[in-house]
Amino acid sequence: MLATLKRKSAVRLTKNSKLLKTIIQAIQEKKGENVVSLDLRKIHEAVADFFIICEAGSHTQVKAIADFVETTVKKNCEELPYKQEGKQALQWVLIDYVNVIVHVMLPESRNFYKLEDLWSDAPLEEHAG
Repeated sequence: MLATLKRKSAVRLTKNSKLLKTIIQAIQEKKGENVVSLDLRKIHEAVADFFIICEAGSHTQVKAIADFVETTVKKNCEELPYKQEGKQALQWVLIDYVNVIVHVMLPESRNFYKLEDLWSDAPLEEHAG
């Protein structure tokens, strides 16, 4: 089955892309909080088209959200992450889908790293559950 999964990294995404919608819905289903997306497409030095950032109330929830995002994206979009990091410490899990990077963070990590401030030139959209 893994051989049938496709990489779509060359395609520029839109705000309405299936991948973005799937990720946001998966986060919301696992009760991720303060979900935002940053549109990085017009920022030359950006490493992706979009960041999706959310908070989880515990290490267990960080893992549950990250695992569910990966499972749901694999099932609905037939994509595997290019890379993932942080599943050992579960303070901040990063899931890299090349054009979309998902950040699942504990509130302390989010407050410390302030990704929204770092990429403040990017339009920000809040996604209420």
